[in-house]
Amino acid sequence: MAYVITQTCCNDASCVAVCPVNCIHPSPDEPGFATAEMLHIDPQVCIDCGACADACPVEAILPEDKLDPSQSRFAEINAEYYVDHRTPDGWLPLTPTHAPPRGQGTLRVAVVGAGPAACYATQALLERSDVEVEMFDRLPTPFGLVRAGVAPDHPGTKSVTDSFEWSFRRDAFALHLNTEIGRDLTHAELLDHHHAVVYAVGASADRRLGIPGEDLPGSHAATEFVAWYNGHPDYADRTFDLSGDRAVIVGNGNVALDVARILTMDVDELARTDIADHALTALRNSNIREVVLLGRRGPAQAAYSNPEFVALGDLRGVDVVIDDADLDLDPVSARAVEEDPATALKVRLAREYAQRPLRPGHRRIVFRFFAAPHELLGDERVTGVRVARTELTGTDGAVAVRPTDDFDDVAAPLVLRSIGYRGVAVPGIPFDEARGVVPHSAGRVDNGVYVTGWIKRGPSGVIGTNKACARETVNALLADFDAGVLREPRGDRRALHKLLARRRPERVDLEGWRAIDAAERKAGIAQGRPRVKITDREALAELGRRRRRLLPLIGAVRR
Repeated sequence: MAYVITQTCCNDASCVAVCPVNCIHPSPDEPGFATAEMLHIDPQVCIDCGACADACPVEAILPEDKLDPSQSRFAEINAEYYVDHRTPDGWLPLTPTHAPPRGQGTLRVAVVGAGPAACYATQALLERSDVEVEMFDRLPTPFGLVRAGVAPDHPGTKSVTDSFEWSFRRDAFALHLNTEIGRDLTHAELLDHHHAVVYAVGASADRRLGIPGEDLPGSHAATEFVAWYNGHPDYADRTFDLSGDRAVIVGNGNVALDVARILTMDVDELARTDIADHALTALRNSNIREVVLLGRRGPAQAAYSNPEFVALGDLRGVDVVIDDADLDLDPVSARAVEEDPATALKVRLAREYAQRPLRPGHRRIVFRFFAAPHELLGDERVTGVRVARTELTGTDGAVAVRPTDDFDDVAAPLVLRSIGYRGVAVPGIPFDEARGVVPHSAGRVDNGVYVTGWIKRGPSGVIGTNKACARETVNALLADFDAGVLREPRGDRRALHKLLARRRPERVDLEGWRAIDAAERKAGIAQGRPRVKITDREALAELGRRRRRLLPLIGAVRR
């Protein structure tokens, strides 16, 4: 009985490294890895050893006979991948690539950011015994979009943070939360205290539509809504109009699907997750019965991944609605379906949903393809969206979208744009405004400055994509250190910590984060939830600082 990779796959590729028969693909050294929606196990080659399941940080791998009904489709998805992607011959196990230490002393690295990209970079750095890492983040909590972006009904995905704890436990690691680079420390001061600085700051801005009415009340970025329901302290006081019976989401990527799910799923199911309490209360009082997702292209070019699209079909009390008329394929799309199994599955799933009957009393998630927002309607606030029908043109795989003069209006008091994240310039280092990234070569920006994650490559991929991205950057950094080209810092760890104590006494260290984590988990146990998130920045910081102030006293009592 083969093992199967399911919806929560994060592309971390830990499973690839431990598989004794090379039956998990695409691997990080294969061309399709960077754009893969998920990894796949070849059922004809798998020997049922279970090593991949043990290594998976998000519990996405199960024996086929242990799949529940909502996961059974993934056995087919795994097997279908190998119809067009034969397991390669001549495979050699993946091995570490960095050079051994060469006696230059201790390498000190500052990592700015505490999300997956930062954590993967830290893991890779601390594989060597001659490295110290100082991690900084402006929030009082770590883990970036794993905490503040992954949907609350995806607890398996969130468990990737457990794999980062090994790095956090190392004496060579120090955590500085509630500390903002550019405010509490400058870029130059980081370089004064480290051989190298790795920026893993993500892409914190959202892309705009650029249409009339976009700034009316009732129009929001989906990124704000996601941060709000996930308890991000910067967004906890936001309000969203849930009084109408319909919401419109512009875009149909995975973030759009997350938002549609949260707006339509059974609130009692959400009450068992770590969703923020303020969002849970608002959703209990929501009147929304229908969510419409607008996609400029057709189902073959839809931005969502197949695993997330499959999962919508298992939402209790929710129908997925697709118009048959949107499923006629243009020549470019038809060719893509013939050549790419993932695209073919995307279209096949859409056709399956289109054939499902609508059930009375169910909420609805409506996919409108070939639909582009022309303007947001309303005078003092949003009342709806004027939608233009689009046409696709192009040949040889290059698809262009052309809006037509065929308009219709969709009434809705809430419009969420979900068309992507965008990087923000980091003071003191170059920035490409057009692309929203820091220019680099294999992660190198300048002498001693490096980037990884979305600020390096743009907002693409899934959590595990950051692992290979970080590895490339770290390999470049270590090569520079071993070659002796990095400048020697003027200050050491002790000098840095003294400076931080003066500049940012409100910072939260590792023990402070552990106190926050323990408090949230304890509150969650009482409610049958993974945790109850603290969403007030001052409360988080105070709890973290209190633990730091108590530690010297605890030590004195023990002595």
